[in-house]
Amino acid sequence: MALIHHTTLKPTKVELLAGWLPTRPWYHGPAAPELVKAGGFRLDDPEGEVGIEFMVVTEGTDAYLVPLTYRAAPLDGAEHALVGTMEHGVLGTRWAYDGCHDPVLTAELGALIEGRAAAQAQSLTDTPDREVARGYTGAGPLPGLGAPVDTDESTEFALSDDGGLHLRLRRVLTPGSLPPADAAGHVTGAWQQPDGTRTRALFAALQPR
Repeated sequence: MALIHHTTLKPTKVELLAGWLPTRPWYHGPAAPELVKAGGFRLDDPEGEVGIEFMVVTEGTDAYLVPLTYRAAPLDGAEHALVGTMEHGVLGTRWAYDGCHDPVLTAELGALIEGRAAAQAQSLTDTPDREVARGYTGAGPLPGLGAPVDTDESTEFALSDDGGLHLRLRRVLTPGSLPPADAAGHVTGAWQQPDGTRTRALFAALQPR
């Protein structure tokens, strides 16, 4: 169970993302974005070492899904995926990574789709996030995820068993979107739009290639 500390972060997560998002191929907003944290959820690391967060940020009417991991030390071989470092008021220096490149996050994302892991509230300790829904039609555990590949709207993973499926994580969110008819698994979630209304959409889908 992740313990949520209500303390200071310098820079804040949103400030860190404001410099990083414009470097991503799936980001389509201005070079100097005015980001708002609009929603998301957390997953627990079974080892209790890595913070795992799926954050939704908005820039105007556009919404982006940003999976992040937070570590107490650099992740070997993941320099290319480093979003930046922050000073945490309780935990000290934290290394923030694009979680699609962190094996702890990808393993727990698979566990969430299967139903072995539960989505947790972003800002409350030991509190399930009831707005996150998932489904899985498979008969066994998901294979591991291969290396992530960014497109202009998503990040995609082949499955390690080469069984003809891939996992598509939506980076650009479309309000009201639903799991495709051929999806073998999915995750949906919610966030707050700039006008104050709540909306939900497809976050990730396990689909034939």
